[in-house]
Amino acid sequence: MKYAGKKLLTMFLTLFAVTLFVFLAFHVISGDPASSMLGTEATPARLEALREEMGLNDPVLVQYARWAGRFLTGDMGTSYSYRMPVSDMVTDKIPVTLTLTILAFFMMVLISIPLGIYTAKHAGGVIDRIIYIFNQIIMAFPPFFSGILITLLFGRIFKLFTPGGYISYEKNFWGFVGYLFFPALAIALPKAAMAVKLLRSSVIGEARLDYVRTAYSRGNRTNDVLYKHVLKNALIPVVTFLGMALTDMIAGSIIIEQVFSIPGLGRILLTSISNRDYPVVMAIIVCISLLVLVVNMIVDMIYGLIDPRISVE
Repeated sequence: MKYAGKKLLTMFLTLFAVTLFVFLAFHVISGDPASSMLGTEATPARLEALREEMGLNDPVLVQYARWAGRFLTGDMGTSYSYRMPVSDMVTDKIPVTLTLTILAFFMMVLISIPLGIYTAKHAGGVIDRIIYIFNQIIMAFPPFFSGILITLLFGRIFKLFTPGGYISYEKNFWGFVGYLFFPALAIALPKAAMAVKLLRSSVIGEARLDYVRTAYSRGNRTNDVLYKHVLKNALIPVVTFLGMALTDMIAGSIIIEQVFSIPGLGRILLTSISNRDYPVVMAIIVCISLLVLVVNMIVDMIYGLIDPRISVE
């Protein structure tokens, strides 16, 4: 209970710091929401009247306090650009970005864990060397570049999907998941390559320790030693990496949505930043920050499940 309380307090303080920093930064950069709404032909009097109506003439901290107070009551405000409740916009886009992130994460795990174990068991072999070369190449590709290559290869050449042919989850859920497969693959591949390398090194390092030699001396078979002893300890740094990778994938999803024309949080976030639509930007920042903080908390909990010797304290 004490641990959970500390975590919740940390999450609250982190959210406060992140939102305050973003809010202040948003008001420092050049541009004006009122100007974006009225256009360049607006008269100074009309512009000033709109700024007063929107509360933009108030001190920045007053504006932040007003936004935070409304947000805590469930009121995310109204979009300046779209003229609709921000909550409706965000709740409509969250399933898209969240599904893309989760799909990419599971792809990464399904690719990296078997390959990492295999390359560790056959270290120095021909296949291990081939996988190592491919790993080095894939790790050098950022997700957006992987997305471009996947679009060219699987979309244009092999025509396994139609680039830009997004299918809404409300109309056809499995068609929606099918379209997200290749964007998720673009996000997963670089992280999977890193995870394979990390797991391979971790397993090989554990296999050289004294307790492994003792396990062999007692007549245990290689697979028994690997799966009952070595892998349990070797997974600890990998779980740390997977947690970090998942948080990176949230940002990666926002980027890759631009490459594949996916109408998720990333699309409206970039549009809202350029339009100085801070109610939308702030709502998305809060959602992303919450996802990252919750993921970090879950990773901390998993440590104790993998190795009970690790205390959550």
